[in-house]
Amino acid sequence: MSTIVTGAELVTSAHWPVPEERRTVTVLFADIVGSTGLVERLDPEDVRALQRAYFGAVAGVLRRWNGVVEKYIGDAVVALFGAGGSDGFDAYRAVRAGLEIQRAVDRRMPTGTRLRVRVGVATGEALVDVAGIRDGGHGAASGAVLTTAARLQEYAPPGAVVVCPATRRATAGLVEQRPLASMTLTGKAQPLDVWRVTGAARPRPARHHGPLVGRRRELSTAGDEILRAVRERLPRWVSLVGPAGSGRSRLLHELVRAVPTVDGSPVRWCVTHCPPYPEGQLAPLAEMVRGFAGLRATDPAATVRGRLAAALDGLVPAQRAAAVSALANLLAAPDDDTAARLGAQVWRRVLLELAATQPVVVAVDDLDRATPALNRFLHGLFAAAGERRLPLAVVATHGPGRADVLPGAAGRSRRVPLPPLRAVDTGRLLRHLLERAGRPAALAATLLPLVGGNPGVAAAYVAARDGHRPTDAVPEPVRRAVDARLDRLDGVSRAVLMAAASLDGDVTAATVERLLGWAPGRAGAVLRGLVAEGLLRPTPAGGHRIAEPTVARVARDRLPRAVRDEYARRSASTDTRPGVAGGEIGPGPATGPMPRGVDTTGSAVPGGPVSGPVGRGAARPATVTTPTGRTTHHRRPARHVAVPGGGIRARSLTGPVGAGRTGTATGHDDSRRPDGSDDTLRVVGPGDLPRTPPAPGFVLSPVPTDPGGSLRPLPATRSAGPRGRPPAPPGPPGRDRSRPPAGSRRRPGPGQVTALHTGRRTPSGR
Repeated sequence: MSTIVTGAELVTSAHWPVPEERRTVTVLFADIVGSTGLVERLDPEDVRALQRAYFGAVAGVLRRWNGVVEKYIGDAVVALFGAGGSDGFDAYRAVRAGLEIQRAVDRRMPTGTRLRVRVGVATGEALVDVAGIRDGGHGAASGAVLTTAARLQEYAPPGAVVVCPATRRATAGLVEQRPLASMTLTGKAQPLDVWRVTGAARPRPARHHGPLVGRRRELSTAGDEILRAVRERLPRWVSLVGPAGSGRSRLLHELVRAVPTVDGSPVRWCVTHCPPYPEGQLAPLAEMVRGFAGLRATDPAATVRGRLAAALDGLVPAQRAAAVSALANLLAAPDDDTAARLGAQVWRRVLLELAATQPVVVAVDDLDRATPALNRFLHGLFAAAGERRLPLAVVATHGPGRADVLPGAAGRSRRVPLPPLRAVDTGRLLRHLLERAGRPAALAATLLPLVGGNPGVAAAYVAARDGHRPTDAVPEPVRRAVDARLDRLDGVSRAVLMAAASLDGDVTAATVERLLGWAPGRAGAVLRGLVAEGLLRPTPAGGHRIAEPTVARVARDRLPRAVRDEYARRSASTDTRPGVAGGEIGPGPATGPMPRGVDTTGSAVPGGPVSGPVGRGAARPATVTTPTGRTTHHRRPARHVAVPGGGIRARSLTGPVGAGRTGTATGHDDSRRPDGSDDTLRVVGPGDLPRTPPAPGFVLSPVPTDPGGSLRPLPATRSAGPRGRPPAPPGPPGRDRSRPPAGSRRRPGPGQVTALHTGRRTPSGR
């Protein structure tokens, strides 16, 4: 069981190391219009029947759209979307749920009773109890976004769904919206713009502008696979694989333009896109049929049938009338299972007959969202084309987590990965985007380290740079995509990633184990899994670093302040990151200040001696307050030495650094003292000493440490030098480097200590 210390209280969870998160959630607030007057008119038994029908209808809709009921307030229902897990479309699901609630309430009400419901939908940040989120989990979320949703509901017309600006931006292009008059909220200085949602929007093709940057090799590889399919007359499956924003859709768009013909034969491209939560399982096929016949979604039924008949001329002559009818029914009702199944069968036969006369490429964008029925259709089409040896290719775009399982297609499938753009290509893309947006091209240098080679992230940062938001703020579309990536991880992996994001620089398994209070050896496998997911990358120093700046920012922002502060305290008390002065310190729970003595395993030995070699401490925080209330300021890494019989002692030294005094020091301050003296060693109380379990086989050496800050192992054959100090490393012949030249006062540099005691006190008795 892991425990996160948050001030005076402990937050404990057996399954989730960080039980609360700051998350961007969408809140749906639904309430009955005029419920008080309605209840007054009805018999109590009729009221109970009405309530059951109403709450049953609302709960069923929320389950369908993966919403969680946070609380019931009288007749009102408060639901959360994205609280337990985000898919990047939380706001869209909430709005669609609000629209469906209006229809479901009308269908489920008892005869003779008509209810009107108002729905408000708001998106914003909330503190969420991730470990306890569930239906009816009262208090599972806290934040102003819940109040905003309630106020929007009060402002909404009866039977309407009203959304806030953040929800409008998150659902742009997915639902139809029209503006309403601005509303004033108590406690807000500015009026709030609101919009009314009228329904789901028809899919629109994505628009691509500007030159293709940094993807010429991938474009050539995919094009070559299509050429092979046509020339060998065997179908081939091409997958354009990359994370969200990597340019998969743009590459598919360029591929259509790059391969219009093969050896003089025109290529027939049939392209579709898998939208989030389509109207039916085979709805993308309906869009493919519309593109094939040159139809629009608003065309009347007579136009649809006429154009379908013309497009099918010569392909299925004996069954053309039946084929036209089946495809027309698919276009009219893609959510009807029977019509969709019959239409898909006819469409597969049409594609095969078309491939017998000319090369055909079936392209599906965002195959990650495909339903099982659509996957079965594509696999069946591919297998049937292979049996007939037809020049047909399937091109699909999806994320790296999807595996292409194609029985019998050995050697006929190709994954084309889309890695991050090189820095030079990213810079070119940023300058082009900035010029199109009318912004200074010099901003490219500022945005370059934030983008991480992702074209979609680059476009989002440029669009968000409106002069009012800081450049390094993560744009909303990017945050939604990263939230979805994080929530695909299990709780343990997500906690490790968030812990790593709370620190600057590299982290090791020992670092993570100390931050989360884990036993040694537990974090290594999790870190390797995150590397395989592409979220972490190994570093030359032996640690790990989060691969993308936006992932690090979003993961860090999810941590509550109390947990963030606790991680900082544990990291500052014993820093185990590679390359940080202080060295690799053995893992151990960091549950409080270090006592006067520690044994070699890091467990407390009150008042006892140090029973083994002592490791140097990590970089101290800027300000430390001792148990007696004294505050010290540190600028350099703390240095710890040991006195047998007394544990780690904290005594002051009166001479300046390098004056030849010996003693026991725990800190170094190179700022001027209030009394005017300069650069003296300052000590702190023993309660402030961080827990520093020693590294077995290592001892302190009065020579500079390795650049990475780790302790140097001393060969077993070397004996101690004068006064118990370890001998100095060998130097040039003829020079004794065990002590400075006579009369000199050498200051210790970073990574050095002034003395290593073996029980002998200084001449002054200190």
